[in-house]
Amino acid sequence: MYVPHRQILFLVMIFLCAVLACNMRANGNTDGHLPCASLKIPEGMRCIPGGAFIRGSNRTSVDEDSGRKVKDEFPESTVEVSTFFMDIFEVTFSQYQECVKAGGCKPAKPNYRGYSRPNQPMLGVNWYHAYEYCKWAGKRLPTEAEWEKAARGDEGDLYPWGNEPADCSKAIIQEKGKKGCGSSTTSDVGSRPSYRYGLYDMAGNSWEWVNDWYSESYEKCGSACMGRDPKGPCNGEINCSGHLKKVVRGGSWWWDGIYALAFNRRPHYASNQPFHHFGFRCAKNAKLD
Repeated sequence: MYVPHRQILFLVMIFLCAVLACNMRANGNTDGHLPCASLKIPEGMRCIPGGAFIRGSNRTSVDEDSGRKVKDEFPESTVEVSTFFMDIFEVTFSQYQECVKAGGCKPAKPNYRGYSRPNQPMLGVNWYHAYEYCKWAGKRLPTEAEWEKAARGDEGDLYPWGNEPADCSKAIIQEKGKKGCGSSTTSDVGSRPSYRYGLYDMAGNSWEWVNDWYSESYEKCGSACMGRDPKGPCNGEINCSGHLKKVVRGGSWWWDGIYALAFNRRPHYASNQPFHHFGFRCAKNAKLD
């Protein structure tokens, strides 16, 4: 029986599409995201699977610097991120100084003693320092959505470990008035257990710069903060007219556990003026080799 070439081509295409769909399902990938199992994960990083997750909250919080009541996490909603890689640890003091010696980063350091051990998180950097380091390392800063996905998972948990309140067994925070769980400073990275996706210190130890420019809420940000792979105002470009503040995430040794909530947002000037002891970690796009 004669079968026209067009019909043969059509049948071949259907067969190939079916095979591809089966392979995607076998790898746990039914939504067009790269499955972590098929990727070569860079050393020192973990794969964060792409997909939809619950971001934000409808609560009223208190701005850390001004004391004003704000609703900058509003609204709680579902957004989506593509599969990406995230540093297991916060960038350390020694790692940043290596970048300085190599000429890839501008000099920076904490303002006080007791924060410069080799494996303590690098503190005292502004957003541009963090951006430069990640670029030098062949990476980038995570978007705000990526950071929150890595901290909360798919179901919108309150913390990287779940929904139990933060305490010093889980994170380096201020507890009962004792900063740094009694040490008065940060601890070496990884001093508390790893939680979701095998990441350490996503709550406490050091605030972490993310890539996005700050918006007063996701609602006011609009489409730039919604949908798939939102990057915030100006699509996350390095210059953004009318915006001076970036976002830090995760709380720190200086603050109570409530500030380490995975959806808590703290705005601050990209120049880090006035000076604060902020740190960071890097991310990287995932791709098939």
